[in-house]
Amino acid sequence: MSAPVLPAHRCAPALPARRRTLALFWAVVLAASTLPLGLSGCGGGAAAADDQTGGAGQSPSVLVQTLPLQRGTLPRTVSAYGVVQAAPGAQNSIVAPVAARVTQVYVRAGEVVSAGAALVQLVPSPATQVSYAQAVSALKVASDEVRHTRQLLSEFLATQQQLADAEKAQSDARAALEALSSQGAGGTRTLRAPFQGIVTDVSATVRSLVSEGSPLLDLAQGNGLVLMVGVPPDAAALIAAGDPVDIVPVGVGTRFSGRVQQRGAIVQPDSGLVPVQVRLPPRGFMPGESAQAAITVGTVSGFVVPHDAVLIDDSGSPYVVQAAGDTARVVDVQVLDRQGDREVISGPLDRRQPLVLTGNYQAQNGMKLRFAARQ
Repeated sequence: MSAPVLPAHRCAPALPARRRTLALFWAVVLAASTLPLGLSGCGGGAAAADDQTGGAGQSPSVLVQTLPLQRGTLPRTVSAYGVVQAAPGAQNSIVAPVAARVTQVYVRAGEVVSAGAALVQLVPSPATQVSYAQAVSALKVASDEVRHTRQLLSEFLATQQQLADAEKAQSDARAALEALSSQGAGGTRTLRAPFQGIVTDVSATVRSLVSEGSPLLDLAQGNGLVLMVGVPPDAAALIAAGDPVDIVPVGVGTRFSGRVQQRGAIVQPDSGLVPVQVRLPPRGFMPGESAQAAITVGTVSGFVVPHDAVLIDDSGSPYVVQAAGDTARVVDVQVLDRQGDREVISGPLDRRQPLVLTGNYQAQNGMKLRFAARQ
């Protein structure tokens, strides 16, 4: 038998010799063109890594700006907040002189009134009118008794003592009537402002009945306003009458100068603070206005530095950074006082070494410094 014939594998048809040569040429060209790209990519990555690390063997450094370290003095102050109000001697409460009914209220709280301005109109109550009528009648009876006793005395039917008693009764009745008349018991009365001032409170209402001595409104002298503030007891011990005060009304920003008028000697139970009364300058302060007071109680000396130069470490202690040549030096300090954006500090500082201001947050002890050029 003849051997079986196996099926043959299908192969790609052979290229002619010229086409095989061209294909091999373009393959070599393509491989050569892609090789520099791969090498260039690897070289770029190495250069980027060098830029991020700053180069092998280089120490870390920080760019900073410095300023000279200088000694100085700042005022030592005690800060407090308070409210503008009338001084105790400048506050006047207008009260009802007799039991009466309120018929008119001419002013409102916060209104500025001149001396003699009408405030409240009152009409005597029925009981007051009865008292007044009785006083008028008592005076008439006493006067008649005096005339009658004098007639009897002329006829030797009365004594001098009887006449003296009658005249005294007449005098008492007249005094009682005059007192009621001066209080407005004889008719409608209008109460007027005793001085120019500010109406701080109005408690009277129209058609209300008020008893004798009932408060109707409060009036404060415009030039008698003070700033009442509270300070801690330890700070109060440093304050004395006459100390200068820097006053800044809340929401205004303008500064005014005043003086401590009185420092209290008790601790208020509701706040735990000592009251301090500050005399205000002649300016349009209004009762109820809030203000901050900076009371100067002396001076404090040390190194005067900007507030931004003082940093706080993780334990809450203040420190600064000095430039010892081109090396950072961290120095622990104590803040003695602060005034605005400046602070007075003390510590083992070297006056010859400038203070690092910009870049001090990044600077660590022993770190190299690079100095920014001055503008």
